[in-house]
Amino acid sequence: MIHEDWLVDRLEFWALRFAVALLGSLPRSWALRIGAALGTLLYYLVWPYRRRGLTHLAWAFPDRSPSELRSILRASARNLGRMAAEICHFPALTQESVGRYVRIGNPELWQQVVAARGQRGLVVLTAHFGNWELLAYAHGLLGVPVALIHRPMRNRLVDEWIVRWRQRAGTRSIAKKAAAKEALKVLRQGGILAIPADQNQRHSFGVFVDFFGRAACTTTGPVRLAAHSGALIVPVFLRRVGETDQHVVEVFPPVELVHTGDPQRDLVENTQRCTKVIEEIIRTYPEQWIWFHQRWKTRPPEERR
Repeated sequence: MIHEDWLVDRLEFWALRFAVALLGSLPRSWALRIGAALGTLLYYLVWPYRRRGLTHLAWAFPDRSPSELRSILRASARNLGRMAAEICHFPALTQESVGRYVRIGNPELWQQVVAARGQRGLVVLTAHFGNWELLAYAHGLLGVPVALIHRPMRNRLVDEWIVRWRQRAGTRSIAKKAAAKEALKVLRQGGILAIPADQNQRHSFGVFVDFFGRAACTTTGPVRLAAHSGALIVPVFLRRVGETDQHVVEVFPPVELVHTGDPQRDLVENTQRCTKVIEEIIRTYPEQWIWFHQRWKTRPPEERR
């Protein structure tokens, strides 16, 4: 008798492969339009996610009208659909062609921080913003491969396929369970380690800092790794230009870390500084973040009741 989970995993895997092959076979412009339309359709059909996203937006932007919040969330859903379509076209990207879609907004600053990584490496602070998968993929094609902290998916077949997909451009995925040791190894070899720091964490994996005016349990990974390796923390995001297929790599100056001699206090303060940078770019381009994610799910002890 076939195990039910075994069958479900394979059905999900082959459904994904079929969708990727279908969108990848279409002209890029068609695929992006279809992706945006599917994102809009899901916005209307999946009510629980729409309600969650609107609730989060109301917390973050209490001064905006309900119609403005709905408009932002629809645009966010369309962005996710376009992102999915773009991922299906990754195999067609080359070192020569990637520049048609991705440019670095401030190349001088990026070249400076990459050159300065030396033997201590570079921690790239990023988020699930714009097309975050393209950020690492494009840099790999351009000869600046990135290592990612990767949270394995429930479906092992899908997870392994995604890891292999990233490897095509030289992107290395580091499983979260073994992240600390492998991440430090990457940094000590002068590598670039990208860490999305905008996802909810359990109490044992994060600290509470302010994010859009609410306490949010946040990973301390970037700060801890920088403290152990001496690496700089440089915020880098891939911003979509409007609703087009054009993207800009936004590079910000390194995060200034405090060192007061109180390790726990420094950990919280420096994590807050990292989170503030992420909040600022989301606040500027709210339609490019994933408001459907349960960012504030974990609550401080005083709120658990």
